[in-house]
Amino acid sequence: MGQESRDENGDMGIPLRVLIIEDSEDDATLLLRELRRGGFEPIYRRVDSRDAMEEALHEERWDIVISDYVMPQFDGMAALALLHESGLDLPFILISGTIGEEYAVQAMKAGAHDYLMKDNLTRLIPAVERELKEAENRSARKRAEEVVQHLTYHDSLTGLLNRREFERRVASALESARIKHHQFTLCYFDLDQFKVINDTSGHLAGDELLKHLSRLLQTHLDARDNLARLGGDEFGMLLKGYSPQEAVDYARRLLQLINDCRFQWEDDVYEIGASIGLVHIDENSGNLAKVLSAADVACYMAKEEGRNRIYVYQPDDEALSQRHSEMQMVSRITRALKEDRFCLYRQAIVALNDPHHPPHCEILIRMLDNDGRMMAPGEFLPAAERYSLMGSIDRWVIDQVFRIFSGKSEEAHDAMGFFRICSINLSGASLGEDSLLDYIREKTREYGIAPAQICFEITETAAIGNLHNARRFIRELKSLGFSFALDDFGSGLSSFAYLKNLPVDYLKIDGSFVRDIARDPIDYTMVEAINRIGHVMGIKTIAEFVENQEIVEKLTEIGVDLAQGFGIEKPVPLLGETGRKEERRQR
Repeated sequence: MGQESRDENGDMGIPLRVLIIEDSEDDATLLLRELRRGGFEPIYRRVDSRDAMEEALHEERWDIVISDYVMPQFDGMAALALLHESGLDLPFILISGTIGEEYAVQAMKAGAHDYLMKDNLTRLIPAVERELKEAENRSARKRAEEVVQHLTYHDSLTGLLNRREFERRVASALESARIKHHQFTLCYFDLDQFKVINDTSGHLAGDELLKHLSRLLQTHLDARDNLARLGGDEFGMLLKGYSPQEAVDYARRLLQLINDCRFQWEDDVYEIGASIGLVHIDENSGNLAKVLSAADVACYMAKEEGRNRIYVYQPDDEALSQRHSEMQMVSRITRALKEDRFCLYRQAIVALNDPHHPPHCEILIRMLDNDGRMMAPGEFLPAAERYSLMGSIDRWVIDQVFRIFSGKSEEAHDAMGFFRICSINLSGASLGEDSLLDYIREKTREYGIAPAQICFEITETAAIGNLHNARRFIRELKSLGFSFALDDFGSGLSSFAYLKNLPVDYLKIDGSFVRDIARDPIDYTMVEAINRIGHVMGIKTIAEFVENQEIVEKLTEIGVDLAQGFGIEKPVPLLGETGRKEERRQR
């Protein structure tokens, strides 16, 4: 290696690591002198053979290569080819005393960055400065491209594979399993305490936990190359070559590793757990969407069974199949909410004995599915209840009904016709929500409706299950003028005992007692008892599932106040297509 030197004024120049390929020591000395005059401080090595150049490229880091064109045993073109073979992106300048223009053009086409004559080195310094700058620009572009390339396939927070790349690898595994019968297992897991950490210590702590856990998993797991963060606190791992039992054993080690993790944030120390779903992949596993959905369901089942455990997907598992269907329904419900594809129907509730009772109806909900089919509530509400979507649906219905009752459009006025009271169903999940109380107050002010026009219906089961909150919720809204009905009354085990604690205005007698009232004396007696106790407490009664005139006559005989069912009126759309378009335009 050549030595450092000072320029003619004794000052140190700009360090330049230069590999000189030259058989003449005198010519190399002239070259170095010119570099020093140009303000550089050459740190150099001179070589004149292929082996020596290979060794120099391997052992040292260089800024530039300057090569003679013609040497007895090695020439500039061979040196240029060797530099390309090494994969290094270094500026390469050729210098010669005899070469003609034709060879100079050939060298530039082969990849040389510049060409100089030995008897005229005045262009050396500008050429070196230009090529060093170009090399720096190329290096910056390459680093930027590498960052972009990494982010294309990796999660920016943890450095693990991202969802897109992970799904590509799972798709490739499915193809390999189908064609080559290779074995894979998809491991899908999320953290059981992540929300607690986010809520108590903040999102910065949550991010640090994800990074800490990712480093831990990458250090200790064999399948770390196929470990991905799929979003939030959800992770995926693709295991190759594991039998189903070996995959379960691997998942147990993974779970233990997570359980042993202790995450400290400021003065708090958190223990971590995980719910893990496993799906074995073979030639019969189906497509990517099916496998990912199965993994998601299996992870959910691990949570359902108590969290911090492993659940292995089995295609014939009935409970898992039901959850699978519900989870698919969740995406359809969410999409329907975003695209405003819920529809409201109304069904009349008629007075049997009091002609002066204000005309009353109940608001019912339907969902227009992706294929244009109108879905009944029983098809989508169970999934909405299980996956905490009922709050959003309740709010959507309240907003729509309040808007219509405000009478701000002709279509909305026609929709309600002569009805003066309408009932809106509230889910058990909404009872006791202060945020829903605030929402109802806000919408009442926004639309300027009279609260006496609205009756909220809650089921007996929901009310009994959360009696304190239900009682407070009812009293808060009744103080504003809203009324309440207790739906499905009689289905609870202790209906009469709880009734005195719920200040409701209506009892809706469970339809299972009403349907056979004309033929079954026990049902007749049950309806009679419910009606009598309701009246003693000053509560009006409504009979559901009234399907024919014979039932109407029995209810009238008992003294039930109101009736509802197909024998009275079938549900009809609250707004026709014209009305729906007008309502959208009004928004």
